[in-house]
Amino acid sequence: LERRGLSRVHQRIVFFISRYPNLSVKELLALLGVTKQALNTPLRQVIEMRLVNSIESQSDKRKRLLELTDAGLRLEQSLRREQVKLLEHVFAEAGETAVNGWLSVNLALGKTQMPTE
Repeated sequence: LERRGLSRVHQRIVFFISRYPNLSVKELLALLGVTKQALNTPLRQVIEMRLVNSIESQSDKRKRLLELTDAGLRLEQSLRREQVKLLEHVFAEAGETAVNGWLSVNLALGKTQMPTE
């Protein structure tokens, strides 16, 4: 994935924007747990790569909302397919007990709410 010029930070940005369409920059900062300064360069890069659009909010003109472009959607789907293949391989090696533990942890994480503004 690094060969595509995308770091893990870029991939995480694409993942969260895919998961939460029309995510605000402030919400993305909270999800990633980084500062505005740390997010500035990689976010600008994915916008320049035409993977993400930054649009003005209709309700608050000061707010920028993020959405994936068609290229961003294709990339996210490709990354997800690669992740599924990797997980299938690892699950086969780890065994049922480990997989059940992993699933329990992820179900608990899934019950948490996205940070709000």
